[in-house]
Amino acid sequence: MSDLLFPLPFLLLGWAIGGGSPGPATLTISGTSMAHGRGMGLRLASGVVLGSAIWGIAAALGFSAIMMSNAWLFNLVRYAGAIYLLYLALKSLRSAWQGQALKPQKATRIGAFGKGLALHLTNPKAVLGWGAIYAIALPSDAQPSSVVLLFGALISTSAFVFLGYAVLFSSAPIAAGYARLKRVFDLTFGVLFGAASLKLLTTKLTP
Repeated sequence: MSDLLFPLPFLLLGWAIGGGSPGPATLTISGTSMAHGRGMGLRLASGVVLGSAIWGIAAALGFSAIMMSNAWLFNLVRYAGAIYLLYLALKSLRSAWQGQALKPQKATRIGAFGKGLALHLTNPKAVLGWGAIYAIALPSDAQPSSVVLLFGALISTSAFVFLGYAVLFSSAPIAAGYARLKRVFDLTFGVLFGAASLKLLTTKLTP
């Protein structure tokens, strides 16, 4: 990728920090992994990674530019994401209020994957983020092969970060701490999901 405008390690480090910072995806992966184990967390994280890959391909094909020039499309995805995050917030707050004990999940393998996929596909910031990194990293006359290679490096970094969250937060000490402080965690997740929903609702589309 000789036509990159910035060194690849620098780009990947920034991408990893951005993806790993607290947000809806990382909160959901960590909460699911602590509550329901590594397998469920990895399935949910895999859904998030697929959602990120879909947005990455869409941005490479110019969808982020289309969204930037069509506010209604951006708002459609934005409202869907805000509603979904509000649902997660209310679910967490209800669990904190009721003090529900941990229960084994039933037939939720596909559900966990779909939840992660839906979570990322309803986040319009994801496709704008992909569009931004392409614009920053690649010149306007970049070869398609450079776009493909950059996409591969970025999505591999995303997979490492998101799957790593599932592995980390499903470790025995962290899972045991979650079991002891479940109501505190649920309340925290509820507040953070609610804040993320509000932030998404107030996000403005800027060129």
